[in-house]
Amino acid sequence: MNAQEPGLPRSRQANERLHALVPGGAHTYAKGDDQYPQDLAPVISHGSGAHVWDVDGNRYIEYGSGLRSVSLGHAHPRVTEAVRRQLDRGSNFVRPSVVEVEAAERFLATVSTAEMVKFAKNGSDATTAAVRLARAATGRPRVAVCADHPFFSVDDWFIGTTPMSAGVPAETDRLTVAFPYGDLAATEEVLTRYRDEVACLVLEPATHTEPPPGYLAGLRALADRYGCVLVFDEMITGFRWSEAGAQSLYGVVPDLSTFGKALGNGFAVSALAGRRELMERGGLRHSDERVFLLSTTHGAETHALAAAMAVQATYAEEGVTARLHALGERLAAGVREAAAGMGVGDHVVVRGRASNLVFATLDEHRRPSQEYRTLFLRRLLAGGVLAPSFVVSSALTEADIDRTVDVVAQACAVYRKALDAADPAPWMGGRAVKPVFRRLA
Repeated sequence: MNAQEPGLPRSRQANERLHALVPGGAHTYAKGDDQYPQDLAPVISHGSGAHVWDVDGNRYIEYGSGLRSVSLGHAHPRVTEAVRRQLDRGSNFVRPSVVEVEAAERFLATVSTAEMVKFAKNGSDATTAAVRLARAATGRPRVAVCADHPFFSVDDWFIGTTPMSAGVPAETDRLTVAFPYGDLAATEEVLTRYRDEVACLVLEPATHTEPPPGYLAGLRALADRYGCVLVFDEMITGFRWSEAGAQSLYGVVPDLSTFGKALGNGFAVSALAGRRELMERGGLRHSDERVFLLSTTHGAETHALAAAMAVQATYAEEGVTARLHALGERLAAGVREAAAGMGVGDHVVVRGRASNLVFATLDEHRRPSQEYRTLFLRRLLAGGVLAPSFVVSSALTEADIDRTVDVVAQACAVYRKALDAADPAPWMGGRAVKPVFRRLA
Protein backbone atom coordinates (compact mmCIF):
# COMPACT_ATOMS: atom_id res chain seq x y z
CA MET A 1 0.00 0.00 0.00
CA ASN A 2 1.31 3.43 -0.88
CA ALA A 3 1.73 5.84 2.01
CA GLN A 4 -0.55 8.88 2.12
CA GLU A 5 0.81 12.38 2.36
CA PRO A 6 0.41 13.84 5.85
CA GLY A 7 -2.26 16.47 6.37
CA LEU A 8 -0.58 19.68 7.49
CA PRO A 9 -3.22 22.39 8.02
CA ARG A 10 -1.71 23.60 11.29
CA SER A 11 1.80 23.53 9.85
CA ARG A 12 0.65 25.62 6.89
CA GLN A 13 -0.93 28.14 9.25
CA ALA A 14 2.22 28.24 11.38
CA ASN A 15 4.35 28.75 8.27
CA GLU A 16 2.20 31.73 7.29
CA ARG A 17 2.60 33.21 10.77
CA LEU A 18 6.36 32.64 10.56
CA HIS A 19 6.67 34.39 7.19
CA ALA A 20 4.68 37.35 8.52
CA LEU A 21 7.07 37.80 11.44
CA VAL A 22 10.41 36.18 10.52
CA PRO A 23 12.26 36.95 7.25
CA GLY A 24 12.35 33.71 5.29
CA GLY A 25 9.96 32.01 7.69
CA ALA A 26 12.84 30.41 9.65
CA HIS A 27 15.90 31.48 11.59
CA THR A 28 18.15 29.29 9.47
CA TYR A 29 17.89 29.32 5.67
CA ALA A 30 18.40 25.56 5.48
CA LYS A 31 15.20 25.13 7.55
CA GLY A 32 13.10 27.27 5.19
CA ASP A 33 9.91 25.89 3.67
CA ASP A 34 11.44 26.49 0.23
CA GLN A 35 13.66 23.49 1.03
CA TYR A 36 10.60 21.23 1.14
CA PRO A 37 7.86 20.29 -1.32
CA GLN A 38 4.98 22.74 -1.64
CA ASP A 39 2.56 22.53 1.31
CA LEU A 40 4.65 19.77 2.89
CA ALA A 41 6.92 21.71 5.25
CA PRO A 42 6.05 20.45 8.75
CA VAL A 43 6.45 22.78 11.72
CA ILE A 44 7.80 20.77 14.63
CA SER A 45 6.07 20.46 17.98
CA HIS A 46 8.61 18.30 19.80
CA GLY A 47 11.13 15.51 19.44
CA SER A 48 12.35 12.49 21.35
CA GLY A 49 15.30 10.39 20.31
CA ALA A 50 15.29 9.99 16.52
CA HIS A 51 11.61 10.93 16.15
CA VAL A 52 9.83 14.27 15.84
CA TRP A 53 6.16 15.26 15.83
CA ASP A 54 4.72 18.19 13.91
CA VAL A 55 1.98 20.52 15.15
CA ASP A 56 -0.54 18.43 13.20
CA GLY A 57 0.35 15.32 15.21
CA ASN A 58 2.26 13.50 12.46
CA ARG A 59 5.29 11.50 13.57
CA TYR A 60 8.49 11.23 11.54
CA ILE A 61 11.79 9.39 11.66
CA GLU A 62 14.21 12.32 11.42
CA TYR A 63 17.61 12.56 9.74
CA GLY A 64 20.08 15.43 9.81
CA SER A 65 18.59 16.41 13.17
CA GLY A 66 19.24 20.01 14.15
CA LEU A 67 21.15 20.53 10.88
CA ARG A 68 23.45 17.67 11.97
CA SER A 69 23.95 19.03 15.48
CA VAL A 70 21.72 16.55 17.34
CA SER A 71 23.82 13.43 16.97
CA LEU A 72 22.69 11.71 20.19
CA GLY A 73 18.99 12.21 19.54
CA HIS A 74 16.55 14.75 20.92
CA ALA A 75 16.26 15.27 24.68
CA HIS A 76 19.11 12.86 25.39
CA PRO A 77 18.75 12.09 29.13
CA ARG A 78 22.43 12.43 29.99
CA VAL A 79 22.69 15.81 28.29
CA THR A 80 19.40 17.22 29.56
CA GLU A 81 20.23 16.18 33.13
CA ALA A 82 23.61 17.92 32.96
CA VAL A 83 21.89 21.05 31.67
CA ARG A 84 19.15 20.86 34.28
CA ARG A 85 21.69 20.73 37.12
CA GLN A 86 23.32 23.95 35.90
CA LEU A 87 20.10 25.87 35.33
CA ASP A 88 19.38 25.99 39.06
CA ARG A 89 22.86 27.41 39.71
CA GLY A 90 22.66 30.34 37.30
CA SER A 91 23.76 30.52 33.69
CA ASN A 92 25.79 33.72 33.28
CA PHE A 93 27.87 35.83 35.66
CA VAL A 94 30.05 38.94 35.69
CA ARG A 95 33.18 36.76 35.97
CA PRO A 96 34.05 33.33 34.54
CA SER A 97 32.35 30.34 36.09
CA VAL A 98 34.34 27.36 37.28
CA VAL A 99 32.39 25.43 34.62
CA GLU A 100 34.42 27.31 31.98
CA VAL A 101 37.73 25.86 33.12
CA GLU A 102 36.19 22.41 33.53
CA ALA A 103 34.76 22.56 30.02
CA ALA A 104 38.08 23.77 28.58
CA GLU A 105 39.98 20.97 30.32
CA ARG A 106 37.49 18.40 29.09
CA PHE A 107 37.60 19.71 25.50
CA LEU A 108 41.40 19.78 25.35
CA ALA A 109 41.58 16.28 26.82
CA THR A 110 39.24 15.17 24.00
CA VAL A 111 40.89 17.17 21.19
CA SER A 112 44.45 16.65 22.37
CA THR A 113 45.97 18.14 19.20
CA ALA A 114 44.89 21.61 20.41
CA GLU A 115 46.55 23.56 23.23
CA MET A 116 43.99 26.28 23.98
CA VAL A 117 40.27 26.71 23.38
CA LYS A 118 37.71 29.49 23.45
CA PHE A 119 33.97 28.86 23.41
CA ALA A 120 31.26 30.73 21.53
CA LYS A 121 27.67 30.15 20.47
CA ASN A 122 27.87 29.44 16.73
CA GLY A 123 30.24 28.21 14.11
CA SER A 124 30.37 31.47 12.19
CA ASP A 125 31.79 33.41 15.13
CA ALA A 126 34.42 30.77 15.81
CA THR A 127 35.52 30.48 12.17
CA THR A 128 35.60 34.25 11.66
CA ALA A 129 37.70 34.53 14.81
CA ALA A 130 40.14 32.04 13.29
CA VAL A 131 40.35 34.18 10.13
CA ARG A 132 40.91 37.37 12.13
CA LEU A 133 43.59 35.69 14.21
CA ALA A 134 45.35 34.39 11.11
CA ARG A 135 45.32 37.86 9.54
CA ALA A 136 46.71 39.40 12.70
CA ALA A 137 49.44 36.78 13.11
CA THR A 138 50.59 36.93 9.48
CA GLY A 139 49.90 40.58 8.68
CA ARG A 140 48.27 39.41 5.44
CA PRO A 141 44.82 40.38 4.08
CA ARG A 142 43.63 37.48 1.94
CA VAL A 143 41.69 34.37 2.96
CA ALA A 144 41.81 31.22 0.83
CA VAL A 145 38.73 29.02 1.19
CA CYS A 146 37.99 25.61 -0.25
CA ALA A 147 35.65 26.15 -3.19
CA ASP A 148 34.12 22.68 -2.87
CA HIS A 149 32.74 23.13 0.64
CA PRO A 150 29.34 24.79 0.98
CA PHE A 151 29.49 26.96 4.08
CA PHE A 152 31.96 28.51 6.50
CA SER A 153 30.40 31.64 8.02
CA VAL A 154 27.59 34.19 7.83
CA ASP A 155 30.24 36.92 7.82
CA ASP A 156 31.19 39.03 4.81
CA TRP A 157 34.52 37.36 4.08
CA PHE A 158 32.63 34.18 3.13
CA ILE A 159 29.09 35.27 2.19
CA GLY A 160 30.59 37.57 -0.45
CA THR A 161 31.68 34.46 -2.35
CA THR A 162 28.12 33.06 -2.59
CA PRO A 163 25.20 33.97 -4.88
CA MET A 164 23.63 35.72 -1.84
CA SER A 165 26.33 38.40 -1.74
CA ALA A 166 23.99 41.41 -1.65
CA GLY A 167 25.21 43.84 1.01
CA VAL A 168 28.83 42.70 0.91
CA PRO A 169 31.24 45.36 -0.39
CA ALA A 170 33.19 44.29 -3.46
CA GLU A 171 36.40 45.32 -1.68
CA THR A 172 35.72 42.71 0.98
CA ASP A 173 34.80 40.02 -1.52
CA ARG A 174 38.08 40.50 -3.42
CA LEU A 175 40.05 39.54 -0.33
CA THR A 176 38.69 35.98 -0.40
CA VAL A 177 40.11 33.57 -2.96
CA ALA A 178 39.29 29.92 -3.62
CA PHE A 179 41.19 26.67 -4.02
CA PRO A 180 39.84 23.23 -5.06
CA TYR A 181 39.66 20.33 -2.64
CA GLY A 182 42.14 17.52 -3.22
CA ASP A 183 44.35 19.45 -5.66
CA LEU A 184 47.66 20.47 -4.10
CA ALA A 185 49.08 21.84 -7.34
CA ALA A 186 46.12 24.18 -7.82
CA THR A 187 46.37 25.30 -4.20
CA GLU A 188 50.04 26.06 -4.58
CA GLU A 189 49.23 28.06 -7.71
CA VAL A 190 46.88 30.23 -5.62
CA LEU A 191 49.54 30.70 -2.96
CA THR A 192 52.09 31.60 -5.62
CA ARG A 193 49.77 34.03 -7.40
CA TYR A 194 49.07 35.80 -4.11
CA ARG A 195 52.49 35.26 -2.60
CA ASP A 196 52.84 36.82 0.87
CA GLU A 197 49.16 37.88 0.76
CA VAL A 198 47.28 34.76 1.95
CA ALA A 199 46.76 34.67 5.71
CA CYS A 200 45.12 31.26 5.92
CA LEU A 201 43.77 28.19 4.17
CA VAL A 202 40.25 27.37 5.41
CA LEU A 203 38.60 24.02 4.65
CA GLU A 204 36.67 21.10 6.00
CA PRO A 205 39.21 18.27 6.26
CA ALA A 206 36.66 15.91 4.70
CA THR A 207 33.04 15.96 3.53
CA HIS A 208 31.20 13.58 1.20
CA THR A 209 34.56 12.35 -0.08
CA GLU A 210 37.57 11.11 1.81
CA PRO A 211 40.74 13.18 1.41
CA PRO A 212 43.09 11.74 -1.24
CA PRO A 213 46.13 9.98 0.24
CA GLY A 214 48.65 12.55 1.41
CA TYR A 215 46.39 15.51 0.66
CA LEU A 216 45.96 16.94 4.17
CA ALA A 217 49.63 16.40 4.96
CA GLY A 218 50.44 18.15 1.69
CA LEU A 219 48.29 21.12 2.69
CA ARG A 220 50.07 21.23 6.02
CA ALA A 221 53.38 21.40 4.17
CA LEU A 222 52.12 24.12 1.80
CA ALA A 223 50.90 26.24 4.70
CA ASP A 224 54.29 25.94 6.36
CA ARG A 225 56.18 26.67 3.15
CA TYR A 226 54.13 29.77 2.29
CA GLY A 227 53.81 31.04 5.85
CA CYS A 228 50.01 30.88 6.18
CA VAL A 229 47.76 29.46 8.88
CA LEU A 230 46.00 26.12 8.28
CA VAL A 231 42.41 26.19 9.58
CA PHE A 232 40.22 23.09 9.74
CA ASP A 233 36.48 23.67 9.95
CA GLU A 234 35.44 20.66 12.05
CA MET A 235 31.84 21.71 12.57
CA ILE A 236 30.65 18.50 10.95
CA THR A 237 33.69 16.22 11.09
CA GLY A 238 34.14 16.89 14.81
CA PHE A 239 32.66 13.90 16.67
CA ARG A 240 31.08 12.36 13.54
CA TRP A 241 34.51 11.31 12.23
CA SER A 242 36.08 10.97 15.68
CA GLU A 243 35.55 12.55 19.09
CA ALA A 244 38.91 14.24 18.54
CA GLY A 245 38.00 15.42 15.07
CA ALA A 246 39.18 14.50 11.61
CA GLN A 247 42.58 15.94 12.50
CA SER A 248 43.06 13.04 14.91
CA LEU A 249 41.67 10.44 12.51
CA TYR A 250 43.91 11.54 9.62
CA GLY A 251 46.91 12.48 11.75
CA VAL A 252 47.33 16.03 10.43
CA VAL A 253 47.31 18.87 12.97
CA PRO A 254 46.02 22.27 11.82
CA ASP A 255 47.11 25.54 13.40
CA LEU A 256 43.51 26.35 14.29
CA SER A 257 40.27 24.38 14.19
CA THR A 258 36.63 25.14 14.85
CA PHE A 259 34.02 22.85 16.36
CA GLY A 260 30.26 23.07 16.89
CA LYS A 261 27.20 21.11 15.72
CA ALA A 262 27.47 17.82 17.64
CA LEU A 263 29.46 19.44 20.46
CA GLY A 264 26.26 20.51 22.24
CA ASN A 265 23.71 18.00 20.88
CA GLY A 266 21.44 20.91 19.98
CA PHE A 267 22.53 23.32 22.70
CA ALA A 268 24.31 26.41 21.41
CA VAL A 269 28.04 25.98 21.84
CA SER A 270 31.00 26.18 19.48
CA ALA A 271 34.75 26.25 19.95
CA LEU A 272 37.87 27.73 18.44
CA ALA A 273 40.93 25.68 19.32
CA GLY A 274 44.54 25.62 18.29
CA ARG A 275 48.19 26.26 18.95
CA ARG A 276 48.99 28.23 22.09
CA GLU A 277 51.33 30.58 20.21
CA LEU A 278 48.45 31.71 18.01
CA MET A 279 45.56 31.51 20.46
CA GLU A 280 47.38 33.53 23.12
CA ARG A 281 47.40 36.50 20.74
CA GLY A 282 43.76 36.86 21.74
CA GLY A 283 44.71 36.82 25.43
CA LEU A 284 46.58 38.94 27.92
CA ARG A 285 49.89 37.15 28.44
CA HIS A 286 51.94 38.41 25.52
CA SER A 287 53.66 41.61 24.41
CA ASP A 288 52.24 41.78 20.87
CA GLU A 289 49.36 43.88 19.58
CA ARG A 290 46.07 42.59 21.00
CA VAL A 291 43.63 40.65 18.82
CA PHE A 292 39.89 40.87 19.45
CA LEU A 293 39.50 37.12 19.20
CA LEU A 294 36.13 36.13 20.67
CA SER A 295 34.18 38.09 23.25
CA THR A 296 30.53 37.10 23.51
CA THR A 297 28.05 37.75 26.30
CA HIS A 298 26.56 34.29 26.05
CA GLY A 299 29.55 32.31 24.81
CA ALA A 300 30.19 30.56 28.11
CA GLU A 301 26.69 30.00 29.46
CA THR A 302 27.08 27.28 32.03
CA HIS A 303 24.25 25.06 30.81
CA ALA A 304 25.63 24.92 27.24
CA LEU A 305 29.11 24.06 28.50
CA ALA A 306 27.59 21.40 30.74
CA ALA A 307 25.85 19.97 27.68
CA ALA A 308 29.15 19.89 25.80
CA MET A 309 30.88 18.04 28.62
CA ALA A 310 28.05 15.51 28.79
CA VAL A 311 28.23 14.98 25.03
CA GLN A 312 31.97 14.34 25.16
CA ALA A 313 31.59 11.91 28.04
CA THR A 314 28.79 10.06 26.25
CA TYR A 315 30.80 9.74 23.04
CA ALA A 316 33.85 8.46 24.89
CA GLU A 317 32.07 6.03 27.21
CA GLU A 318 29.39 4.69 24.88
CA GLY A 319 31.26 4.43 21.58
CA VAL A 320 28.90 6.79 19.81
CA THR A 321 31.07 7.44 16.77
CA ALA A 322 31.27 3.71 16.03
CA ARG A 323 27.49 3.42 16.41
CA LEU A 324 26.93 6.32 13.98
CA HIS A 325 29.08 4.56 11.42
CA ALA A 326 27.32 1.22 11.92
CA LEU A 327 23.86 2.77 11.54
CA GLY A 328 24.98 4.74 8.50
CA GLU A 329 26.43 1.67 6.84
CA ARG A 330 23.17 -0.21 7.35
CA LEU A 331 21.20 2.71 5.91
CA ALA A 332 23.50 3.25 2.92
CA ALA A 333 23.44 -0.43 2.00
CA GLY A 334 19.66 -0.57 2.31
CA VAL A 335 19.04 2.55 0.25
CA ARG A 336 21.41 1.41 -2.49
CA GLU A 337 19.75 -1.99 -2.63
CA ALA A 338 16.27 -0.43 -2.72
CA ALA A 339 17.24 2.03 -5.45
CA ALA A 340 18.87 -0.67 -7.54
CA GLY A 341 15.89 -2.95 -7.07
CA MET A 342 13.57 -0.29 -8.48
CA GLY A 343 15.91 0.45 -11.38
CA VAL A 344 17.05 3.88 -10.16
CA GLY A 345 20.41 2.96 -8.67
CA ASP A 346 22.14 5.44 -10.98
CA HIS A 347 19.71 8.23 -10.09
CA VAL A 348 19.20 8.04 -6.31
CA VAL A 349 22.78 8.08 -5.08
CA VAL A 350 24.00 7.90 -1.49
CA ARG A 351 27.33 9.58 -0.80
CA GLY A 352 29.61 10.36 2.06
CA ARG A 353 31.06 8.86 5.17
CA ALA A 354 28.64 6.49 6.88
CA SER A 355 28.21 8.89 9.80
CA ASN A 356 27.41 11.79 7.47
CA LEU A 357 25.42 10.51 4.50
CA VAL A 358 23.83 12.73 1.89
CA PHE A 359 21.85 11.77 -1.18
CA ALA A 360 21.82 13.06 -4.74
CA THR A 361 18.77 12.99 -7.00
CA LEU A 362 19.67 12.78 -10.68
CA ASP A 363 17.44 13.19 -13.72
CA GLU A 364 17.17 10.96 -16.79
CA HIS A 365 20.47 12.44 -18.04
CA ARG A 366 22.08 11.80 -14.64
CA ARG A 367 22.30 15.49 -13.84
CA PRO A 368 21.47 16.86 -10.35
CA SER A 369 17.79 17.78 -10.30
CA GLN A 370 15.79 19.85 -7.82
CA GLU A 371 12.62 18.55 -9.48
CA TYR A 372 13.50 14.93 -8.76
CA ARG A 373 14.61 15.92 -5.26
CA THR A 374 11.14 17.37 -4.75
CA LEU A 375 9.50 14.13 -5.86
CA PHE A 376 11.78 12.09 -3.62
CA LEU A 377 11.28 14.26 -0.52
CA ARG A 378 7.53 14.22 -1.06
CA ARG A 379 7.42 10.43 -1.03
CA LEU A 380 9.67 10.24 2.02
CA LEU A 381 7.40 12.61 3.93
CA ALA A 382 4.38 10.54 2.89
CA GLY A 383 6.07 7.56 4.51
CA GLY A 384 6.85 9.40 7.73
CA VAL A 385 10.53 10.11 7.02
CA LEU A 386 11.83 13.67 7.41
CA ALA A 387 15.16 13.55 5.63
CA PRO A 388 16.84 16.52 3.94
CA SER A 389 19.87 14.23 4.19
CA PHE A 390 20.55 10.74 5.48
CA VAL A 391 22.74 11.92 8.37
CA VAL A 392 22.07 9.54 11.26
CA SER A 393 21.81 10.07 14.99
CA SER A 394 22.75 7.42 17.52
CA ALA A 395 19.14 7.36 18.75
CA LEU A 396 18.02 5.57 15.59
CA THR A 397 17.23 1.89 15.94
CA GLU A 398 17.76 -0.81 13.37
CA ALA A 399 13.98 -0.92 13.02
CA ASP A 400 14.01 2.81 12.19
CA ILE A 401 16.63 2.18 9.52
CA ASP A 402 14.68 -0.73 8.06
CA ARG A 403 11.47 1.31 8.00
CA THR A 404 13.32 4.12 6.25
CA VAL A 405 14.61 1.72 3.60
CA ASP A 406 11.05 0.49 2.99
CA VAL A 407 9.89 4.09 2.47
CA VAL A 408 12.84 4.76 0.17
CA ALA A 409 11.86 1.74 -1.92
CA GLN A 410 8.32 3.14 -2.31
CA ALA A 411 9.81 6.53 -3.27
CA CYS A 412 12.09 4.88 -5.81
CA ALA A 413 9.13 3.11 -7.44
CA VAL A 414 7.58 6.52 -8.11
CA TYR A 415 10.97 7.86 -9.19
CA ARG A 416 11.14 5.11 -11.82
CA LYS A 417 7.76 6.17 -13.21
CA ALA A 418 8.96 9.77 -13.50
CA LEU A 419 12.14 8.69 -15.26
CA ASP A 420 10.17 6.59 -17.70
CA ALA A 421 7.97 9.61 -18.43
CA ALA A 422 11.05 11.88 -18.55
CA ASP A 423 8.99 14.29 -16.46
CA PRO A 424 8.76 14.40 -12.66
CA ALA A 425 6.14 17.20 -12.67
CA PRO A 426 3.06 14.97 -12.16
CA TRP A 427 4.58 13.65 -8.93
CA MET A 428 6.00 16.93 -7.55
CA GLY A 429 2.77 18.37 -6.20
CA GLY A 430 3.80 21.93 -7.03
CA ARG A 431 6.95 24.02 -7.34
CA ALA A 432 10.39 22.51 -6.97
CA VAL A 433 12.48 22.82 -3.83
CA LYS A 434 15.20 25.44 -4.16
CA PRO A 435 18.89 25.67 -3.31
CA VAL A 436 19.69 27.79 -0.24
CA PHE A 437 22.27 29.92 -2.02
CA ARG A 438 20.58 31.72 -4.90
CA ARG A 439 20.53 35.34 -6.03
CA LEU A 440 16.75 35.87 -6.20
CA ALA A 441 14.05 34.78 -3.75
